[in-house]
Order: sequence, then C-alpha cells, then structure tokens
Amino acid sequence: MKKFYISLLGSALLSIIILGWLIDAFSQQTHQPQDTFHSQTQMIKGFTKQLSVLPADKRENAIKQLEQDFNVQLEYRSTQALALPHSLLSQITMPTGLILEDQQGYYLLYSEQALGSHHLKMRLEKAHLHEQGNDVLLTLLFYAGLCVFMGFIIAPLAKRLSILNDAAQRFAKGDLATRIKPSHFTYIKDVELTFNRMANQIEKLLDENKLMASSLSHDIRTPVACLRFGLEAAQDCTNEEKRLEYLSRMEQDLDQMESMLKSYLAFATLEQKANKLTFSESDLESYLLSLIQQVHPKLEQRSLRISHDIKQGHICADLDWLARAIVNLLSNACDFARCEIVLSASYNQGFVTIKVEDDGPGVHKKNWGKIFSPFFQEQSHRNRDGESYGLGLAIVAKVADWHHGTVSVSKSLSLGGACFTLSIQNKSL
Repeated sequence: MKKFYISLLGSALLSIIILGWLIDAFSQQTHQPQDTFHSQTQMIKGFTKQLSVLPADKRENAIKQLEQDFNVQLEYRSTQALALPHSLLSQITMPTGLILEDQQGYYLLYSEQALGSHHLKMRLEKAHLHEQGNDVLLTLLFYAGLCVFMGFIIAPLAKRLSILNDAAQRFAKGDLATRIKPSHFTYIKDVELTFNRMANQIEKLLDENKLMASSLSHDIRTPVACLRFGLEAAQDCTNEEKRLEYLSRMEQDLDQMESMLKSYLAFATLEQKANKLTFSESDLESYLLSLIQQVHPKLEQRSLRISHDIKQGHICADLDWLARAIVNLLSNACDFARCEIVLSASYNQGFVTIKVEDDGPGVHKKNWGKIFSPFFQEQSHRNRDGESYGLGLAIVAKVADWHHGTVSVSKSLSLGGACFTLSIQNKSL
C-alpha cells in the first residue's frame, strides 16, 4: 500500500502542476488587454491629437463634447497627481498607453508631449460576462483534467480490488483452489500475496483435518475391535487367571488408544503454535552436537556410528522446535540405518541446510512427495513401530514451513540410503 500512497500523491502533485501550467499558458494567450482594447487605444490617440491643437482653457469643453459625440467617459488630469511608480508613468507616453484595473473595471491612460503635464483617462468597457465564462470553463477543465489523472492512477487499484473481491467470494463458496495471479501493475501486491498465503494455509489445514479424521477413524478400529473381543472373552471366561489375562490385554489396547488420541490431538493443535515462535541465536556446531547427544542412547542400542560435517557459523531460529525437527530426522535414521549415519550442515544465501543420511533401505522414489504428509508410512519397510503414527516427518515439514524453508528426501550418494535435507532461513536478531 505504500507504493499506492506514493503514486497517488505524486500523481496528484504532477497533475496539478501540468494542468496549472497548461491553463496559465492558455490564459496568457487569451488574456491580452492591449489587443482587446486596440480600438479604444486608437480612439484616445485621436482625442489627444485634437486636444493638443486647442488652448489649455478650451480643452475641458472639448472633452465634454467628445464624451457626447462618441459616448465615452473621458477625464483630463494632471500626470503628477498619479500615485504610480516611474516605470508605469513612463508607459503613459508609449503607443499602447497604460491600461490599469480598479473596482469598476479597466481604464486607459495616455499622454503626448503636446499635452505637457496632463494626460487623458478613458474608461474601458469590456465583456465581463465573457471573461467570467472563460474562468468557469478553465476551472471546469482543471477539475476535469484532475479527475482524468486521478482516474488513470486509481483505475488499476479498482481493478485489482475487484479481482481480490471475486477471488474471496469464490473461496468463500468452497473453491479452495482459488488464487490471485500477481501483476506488476498493482499497488496491492502485498495484499494479493497475503491472500494467496492465507488460501494455501487454509487449504492445507482443511486437507490435514480431513486426513486426520480419516486416519483416526481407520486406525482406531483395530484397538476397538480388540477391546470388544477381549470384553466378550472375559465375560464368557470362567477361568479367573485367563480372565485377568484378557483384562490386561484390554488395558494395553486402552493405552494404545490413549497414546494415539494424544498424538492426533497434539498434531491438530500444532498450527496454533506457529505464532508463538521464539527466535534465538546459537553456535551451529555446538547446537547440532547437543542434538546428537540426545539420540546417543538409541545409537548405542542399535550399534550405529554417526559422523558429522558442520560448517562454522551461527544459526538464528526457534531452537526448541528446530531441535524437535532435527531429532525426528536423526531418530528416523536410527530406525532404518544398518551401520552408519551422517549429519552435515552448511550455509547458502541466507539459508542453513542440514542433511541427515543413512545406509538403510531408503525411501522409494514414488513416495518422495508423500512421505512428509501426516499419517503416511511406507508399507514395505517403514511400518508402524510402537507409538509411531506417521507424524514425525509431518512435524519436520511444519517446522520448516514456519522458518520459511523446505524439507525434502532423496537418495544418499555416499551411503545409498535415505537423505533428508532440511533448509531454513537463517534470520538475524
């Protein structure tokens, strides 16, 4: 919107300057008193020549006669009585005379050497209505031109607002794929991009909610069926020891359901925490080494080796959520690695790129775009184990998105297994 305000103000000032200059130039061409009163100037010259041949005592009577004969207003006055600067007084003897204006209108002053220290003053008649008409016309032209200039500036804004309104209405009616195509000729590009980000976020949340509801309804059937079977078996069983065994299994199924519901509900409320990120700065190498220590018991349990290649530097992010994402990647690598894991980190154009590679079976290429979706797991070798519900990598993807970054999976060139690449924007405090 700042671009719009600057353009609007600049266009208003530019239009006023250009229109004012054009109207002033037009007014100067049309407003030429000397040409307008050319006939009166020639007339007063003739009167002056007639008076110059008459004695001074007869000039007053001659002036009265001229007023009656030519229906004009003439006065014969002393030039010294004029309160005018010398530069204007000198124009009285010029061929065009001196035209002045007072409350009654225009009047012409003229003198020749033959009149001595006196001059003639003649009241001039001008079509004032015509002048007023020109002023009104020029005023209307000024405002009309200003409206054209402002309309030229505001028209693109109105068009883009109309496009934004149409997109919002289509989105409200359920067309979640509606997006605004950004244009270079727009003042509200930030608003349009914000609308697109909002639409993407809403569509993603709705898709995740649908997926979560579908997955939960599917996954909860197994423990519910087990509970029903165990309850029926316990009711029919007469052996007390066997009945206690059924009840113990039912308790395990209840624990599994509780764990499942906690995981699903935690993921459902995860997006609310995006607005509560706390950014802080840390040394990258010491930070990542501390995360390796967190998964060290799992590495020892599975007899895995881990090596690292970390570039020197600092990282600025929400270190708690980023740690959870990296630990998820390391824990995931521990689950499927055979012998070795490699952790590397580097800097590239304001981003920090962290890679976690393992020598396990890897991820099938057809699933590279699906593996970060909630509740997705490969059925071939990445089956559910314990309390895993396919949310670990989905959380990694969310953390990457919160940090304006990306996460992807590929095949490790050095180890042959999976290679997870997490790239986040390295903010500065």
